Amino acid sequence: MKTKHRFNCTWFLIGGFLALTSVFWLVIGDRAQLAIADNLDLFQPQYEMLRRTHTFFAHGASVPFLHGITRDVLPSELSLTTLLYVFLPPLAAYLVNWTLKAVIAVIGFSLVYREFTLRGLLPGDHEGLALVCGLTYGLLPLFPNFGICFASIPLLLVWVMRLDLAQGRKKAACCLLLIFCYPFVSYFSYFGLFLIGYLFLAFLVVSVYRRRFDGRLFLAVLALSAGSAVFEYRLFGTMLFPESGSIRSSMVIAAMTPAQVFAQMKYAFLTGAAMHSQTLHRFVVLPVTAFFFLAVNLRSIFRKEPGRILREPLNGIFLLLVFNSAVYGAYYLAPFREAVGRLLPPLNGFQFNRTVFFNGFLWYGAFAIVLIRMAEYLEGHVIQRKGKRFYRRGSLAARFAAPALAAAALAVVLLAPLPYNDLYSSVKAGVKHLLGRGPEETLNYGEFYSTELFDRIRNDIGYQGEWCVAYGFYPAILEYNGFATLDGYLGFYSQEYKDAFRKGIAPALEMNEGSRQYFDSWGARCYVYSGVSPTVVEPVRHYPHGQEPIAIDPDAFRALDLTYVISRIELTNADECDLEPAGVYEDASSPYRVYVYRLK
Repeated sequence: MKTKHRFNCTWFLIGGFLALTSVFWLVIGDRAQLAIADNLDLFQPQYEMLRRTHTFFAHGASVPFLHGITRDVLPSELSLTTLLYVFLPPLAAYLVNWTLKAVIAVIGFSLVYREFTLRGLLPGDHEGLALVCGLTYGLLPLFPNFGICFASIPLLLVWVMRLDLAQGRKKAACCLLLIFCYPFVSYFSYFGLFLIGYLFLAFLVVSVYRRRFDGRLFLAVLALSAGSAVFEYRLFGTMLFPESGSIRSSMVIAAMTPAQVFAQMKYAFLTGAAMHSQTLHRFVVLPVTAFFFLAVNLRSIFRKEPGRILREPLNGIFLLLVFNSAVYGAYYLAPFREAVGRLLPPLNGFQFNRTVFFNGFLWYGAFAIVLIRMAEYLEGHVIQRKGKRFYRRGSLAARFAAPALAAAALAVVLLAPLPYNDLYSSVKAGVKHLLGRGPEETLNYGEFYSTELFDRIRNDIGYQGEWCVAYGFYPAILEYNGFATLDGYLGFYSQEYKDAFRKGIAPALEMNEGSRQYFDSWGARCYVYSGVSPTVVEPVRHYPHGQEPIAIDPDAFRALDLTYVISRIELTNADECDLEPAGVYEDASSPYRVYVYRLK
């Protein structure tokens, strides 16, 4: 039976909130306090490099970092996120991406709610609760560059559900086309591979349950797999036809004891685990959902209704939550990881515990189901006494209980002081500025990249694309500002280049055991390390390093065509390292004092 949905005023409230945040981003501009780790130091400079070098759509091209890495290892142009950077300036693209992920999440939750009501799995007239849960999920401080990928997960669920009920070949073909195009808003190595696995598992379960081969779900698996190969053809080409071995082959994952593995599983279930997937569900979502989960199942047990347990959607969701968390922890158990690598060679060296990335959607989806069912019960329900049925209308307080819990979960997300909570960090910095309490110690977007300062440096030294390295700050800053760098941050480049670059920084690694282990066992941050400090790459206003020596092998760097060392530290041993000063630069718009050295 089809349920009619009235327009919900919650759409206006959410639209007003997102409009206000858009105005805030416009007003604050490059003073926005955006997360730096795995964000401004990684994807933002990559997109800007592609824009500067006009290589978004290029083939057989290289980009000017890591001594000319192939363009194919950078994000595909057949992606909604990437296309934002094609048509918009980098900061504008970032903030539009932030807003779009919230919009897509709200729309996704609305569509899933409507599909559930269509199947009689949820009562109607509670779309507002689904919308608020969708907004909360869309505002979670998750990995910014993949925000749309997180937010779009509900859309795939909707298209698969509609395919299952589609009447006629045209409607089914339309659903398959949407599933094929889904990778446009997703990313294969973080989400797509696991979504294909989940979809294949659903195909098996449904086929067994219906006692027949479910051809439509099987076609959905094929459509999603084919779409991933088409929309991310560069990634597939790099994985299937590598020109040389990558640093993935030399990455070392610390082995954990069974007790530590169990702690990781618990951590994943309670928090979302990695910095990239913090779900903030512990404070409201977890206790409310867990209580309802226990109540529903205990009632089914006491009433001796085992069929209800099997049909209860919350049970399936909790099973997936436990599975995803278990895989996250088990990944750190060496025998398990090695066994997976032997059984599935393509997963050897692949971080397959990213299953935890789906827990955010599962938690907030479960929370929405609980609130909707709670609201339906508290607002009014039928009770039976002595063979007679009565309608009991809930109290005013009871009718507002579910909306209050939804608002509380949203408040938790908005006020969470986490690295990727850009809105919270930017509002906090803006309030401090208005109150005259001085700027944040962490740099804002404009200060971090300091484009005016580096434009001056580039013009003054007559820069013509010579190879550089950064010292005392992120190579990303040079990359963003149009300098070609031998150093950089990337999780997939050749082992041959890692070995060549290591020769240049070998003196520092010999002096600093922590940096040696960090570089040799991982190597994604291909930086010039300090021999006297644990780290000198600190994006802070009051920089603690003034004068220090640099530990490099100048001959090894000459072999890589190095011309400039651009440093935030004044080098005390420049002459010993065959470096000659080429200028000291400052600018009123920047917190940096930059020392430029030329390799003799």
